[in-house]
Amino acid sequence: MYGIIDCDNCYVSCERVFRPDLEGVPVVVLSNNDGCVVARSNEAKKMGIKAGTPYFQLAQQFPNQKIAVFSSNYELYGELTGRIVSIISKEVPAYFRYSIDECFVYLDGMEHLDLKRWGEELHKKIKQYVGMPVSIGLAPNKTLAKMASHFAKKYQGYRHCCMIDTDEKRIKALKLYPIDEVWGIGRRYAAKLDALGVRTAYDFAAHNGDWVKLTFNNIVIQRTWRELNGEDCVPNEELTKKKSICTSRSFNGMISDIEGLRTQVANYAARCAEKLRMQSTVASSVGVFLNTNAFREDLAQYWNFQEQRLITPTSSTITIVQTANEILKRIYRQGYQYKKAGVIVMGIGADSPIQQDLFDINAEQFQKMKRLDEVIDRINRMQGSETIVLGAQQYTRKDGKGKADVFANAIKHDHKSPNPTTRWSDVIRLNSEKGKTNK
Repeated sequence: MYGIIDCDNCYVSCERVFRPDLEGVPVVVLSNNDGCVVARSNEAKKMGIKAGTPYFQLAQQFPNQKIAVFSSNYELYGELTGRIVSIISKEVPAYFRYSIDECFVYLDGMEHLDLKRWGEELHKKIKQYVGMPVSIGLAPNKTLAKMASHFAKKYQGYRHCCMIDTDEKRIKALKLYPIDEVWGIGRRYAAKLDALGVRTAYDFAAHNGDWVKLTFNNIVIQRTWRELNGEDCVPNEELTKKKSICTSRSFNGMISDIEGLRTQVANYAARCAEKLRMQSTVASSVGVFLNTNAFREDLAQYWNFQEQRLITPTSSTITIVQTANEILKRIYRQGYQYKKAGVIVMGIGADSPIQQDLFDINAEQFQKMKRLDEVIDRINRMQGSETIVLGAQQYTRKDGKGKADVFANAIKHDHKSPNPTTRWSDVIRLNSEKGKTNK
């Protein structure tokens, strides 16, 4: 039996943990650079706020409406969801964190328990300890577990935990589940299935296996069909291994000089290196892409991408940032207004053992950089994200008085909430007496 624990409206729930006054209030969280809505509370959804709505249009579309707006605060979201995973890890034999707000659990050896009640109690524990609601789906395979979590979230009668443990429940769930929401289908295949008259998961599961193979020459789609019919066939290792990691964002405005681009690319490369270390992997290739604003037809257009192989696979921030900046110099062209850049690390494998180059004389330097990354990661975990960064990740800007200020992050976040659990400067102050405050 498998389970999945899914945080309800994750980003919004994180913002509400330290803002109980926001319960019942429409809340939205914006994308990087405060571009558009990426997360909505149930109240915001009922108002008609759509995902992807540009921030500047909110006031136009919903005049005189009280809407709480937040910039994305991934440091806060990562810390709070990490607490949830810590609780989960003590309750199950094995688990895997699938995304920032989802965690698969493997319930082998727990068959003697009333798993439905166990799920309800786990929800209560997470809500009490962290302050965030979760929905839990239980089923014989991962695809059905994802489906069950959807029903647990949608219908209050399930008390935050839905279990599909019989064929009768499975068929009933398939008939109620839209095909475009099935895990593993994807937008492109959902459109093709819809054109073939397949509207629900049941319509798809009812087709013959030979028809599925002839229509879709895709192993993922075929496995999804088998799982909808009750088989357990999605390998666990496919959930854990990533072939590439990409970090990219649109800029706040446009950038034409290479120094401004270098800062952005260095930040993206450092984030890729951090992600590699978080999953104990290394990359053997680094790629960088750069493009202008395709929506500005009045401006000259340019796009380019190049990659470079590494002599020795690594997760070193210094090495990956240096490599990314070397690529940037090759693809940069003067005279263009750039809107977006990104860094991709590829050829990902386990960080041990690492096959080093026979003629590499910097083996000792490799170990030094590994120890350096470990120390920096530890300090940043204790003191807050980006407490220590590379010089290449910083940029200098002069204010109106000619004074130079150094910033480590070029992302716009005018509505960012504090980080009371990871930064001393943001620790919550409590009023003990009138005119006095205690930390």
